Amino acid sequence: MASNMTTKVPESRDLTRIERIGAHSHIRGLGVDELLQPKELQKRKEVAHLVTLHEIDVINSRTQGFLALFSGDTGEIKAEVREQINAKVSEWKEEGKADIIPGVLFIDEVHMLDIECFSFINRAIESDFAPILITATNRGITRIRGTNYQSPHGIPIDLLDRLVIILTTPYSEKEIREILKIRCSEEDVDMNEEALIVLTKIATKSSLRYALQLITTSHLVALKRKATQVTQEDIRRVYSLFLDEARSEEFLKQYEQHFMFNELNGNGVAGDKVSPTESMETT
Repeated sequence: MASNMTTKVPESRDLTRIERIGAHSHIRGLGVDELLQPKELQKRKEVAHLVTLHEIDVINSRTQGFLALFSGDTGEIKAEVREQINAKVSEWKEEGKADIIPGVLFIDEVHMLDIECFSFINRAIESDFAPILITATNRGITRIRGTNYQSPHGIPIDLLDRLVIILTTPYSEKEIREILKIRCSEEDVDMNEEALIVLTKIATKSSLRYALQLITTSHLVALKRKATQVTQEDIRRVYSLFLDEARSEEFLKQYEQHFMFNELNGNGVAGDKVSPTESMETT
């Protein structure tokens, strides 16, 4: 929230010509005495204070006042205090003494929230002081946590109607290559053109996150052989050492019988192994 405060600051200046004329006594008494009197100029100065609503709540809920912001432990704010502050801020806004600058609340992996969290958010965004809500998710039609209902992105339909959905598209090969170059520059990794081409193909085939993880590991392999530049041999080496998601899943399916509690059932879904003794006890 930004508030404006107007103060009067004296300003010195040179005497005007009419004031110099008024300094002579024979000019007095002609009906212009008031105009001839030197006057002090007043300059208007606006000072903007940026404070959050939470800071105002803390200041008004603690006996220390402004010093409570530096104590660290602000404690719980009573609902009565929040209502009084909201009413006062609304009054300032109507009078033009303050402007409300909404904040931004970003929730990543929003599908991990349960139905109670969605109910709180649905109620909170109806407030006049609610921040701008931005959510991100990579889920399709999935179950809403805490319920047996499914919805797009795992978000309740009533909350989904209030959102503006931004469509995203996969990166092109050119964009992936540029991202990898930027990441190499950020990590101070010198990678030749052939290695970058191989890494781009890996990112296109598997995932961009997996390819980004190979930058550091391939750099360590290059340093081990006392080289300053990462080559395609280094990329192929770390690619054979560290599996991506698809190759890991293929490996688990191939050697599933050697692992505990990871037997595939008839539907191809991983389940727990059950011994005959446990099966008899459960039945």
